[in-house]
Amino acid sequence: MESLFKRHDAYLSTVPMEYIRDFMQRVNWQSRLIVIRGPKGVGKSTLMQQYIKQNFSAGDRHVLYCSADTNYFAAHTLLDLAENFVKMGGKWLFIDEVHKYPAWSREIKEIYDLYRELHIVLSGSSLIQINDGQADLSRRIIVYDMPGLSLREFLHLDVGLDIKPVSLKQLLDNPAKFCMEIISMCHPLEHFSRYLQFGYYPFYFEQKQEYYDKLENTINYIIDVELTKFRGLDVGYTRQVKALLHVISQMTPYEVDIAKLSKASGISRLSTLKYLAHLEEACLIRRLFTDLKTVTDLQKPDKIYLDNSNLLYLLSLERPEIGTVRETFFANQLASAGHTVEYAGYKKGDFRIDENIVIEVGGQDKDFSQIADQENAYVAADDIESAYMRKIPLWAFGFLY
Repeated sequence: MESLFKRHDAYLSTVPMEYIRDFMQRVNWQSRLIVIRGPKGVGKSTLMQQYIKQNFSAGDRHVLYCSADTNYFAAHTLLDLAENFVKMGGKWLFIDEVHKYPAWSREIKEIYDLYRELHIVLSGSSLIQINDGQADLSRRIIVYDMPGLSLREFLHLDVGLDIKPVSLKQLLDNPAKFCMEIISMCHPLEHFSRYLQFGYYPFYFEQKQEYYDKLENTINYIIDVELTKFRGLDVGYTRQVKALLHVISQMTPYEVDIAKLSKASGISRLSTLKYLAHLEEACLIRRLFTDLKTVTDLQKPDKIYLDNSNLLYLLSLERPEIGTVRETFFANQLASAGHTVEYAGYKKGDFRIDENIVIEVGGQDKDFSQIADQENAYVAADDIESAYMRKIPLWAFGFLY
């Protein structure tokens, strides 16, 4: 145990505290068992360490942070850890990258049932399965999905702007007021293109020159390691799945042709649909449907996007088509803020949000012709700084979380 506490102290001594993401407030840390999921690189480890440093004194042995990816677990089990920790008076156990421990859910369930005074905080891959057949934790665990940075958060880290998030209702009710407040502090368009290219993953601020190299390594890790381990992807098909991702980066979202995708990536139609579902679970793509309530397994999506615009700039062989960039940004920011994002339908607008809001995305000249007969409809327009009536700057949707 002492070796784990030494590592715990080392981690906490170096964790940055200058900026703590608002996601911290989304989590009910008092729950007995929670897991923070998310793709590699969004800041799960940092968030856990920041919470400990913010809420516990240095040297407090009632709390322990450790990673399941350490050599300690080559000779010890999670049960061993919990038993010894509780014997020493431990109350809060933080286990990072728990998905790297075999059969973690079974032991966590046993720990949860045995030690009723122990708070357990886990982090894991976005592909982590709460009900994996060995132990159903769904009735015990609270799951939080952690996204990458919003435009608002990026501006705080990049230029030091401290701006509170705005709810979608507040933005739609009075967009002109909100935009005026932001413009009084900065010119968002000055920074917007940088965010679209580099701003989603926090590790940009650690190694700016190596950002795309690290992002590519992250994609390879997700496909080569996580998809093969957690979704049974045959190692021999990882190249085809990467090819599928590249094909998607060249597509316009409204051209979903499964036969074309299948042929270009060398994967059968059925496997293509299955891999699309897995890539979405891995937070690498986003599938849109006209009605999420009626979606069936392996149903063809109505639109496909990469998960975020940074992936689009990395994977596109040429500069990505700006319309695709805009729509990718919009879908990502709304979904990351917790809203339901669906395809509004042919000639009915680009997106339907929370079942009753229609939004068309475009450039500064985009008008309302396509959504003229739609109630509760808006235009999200790029390259404009101020809002007018129901025409709202696209960048404003980057302040929702």
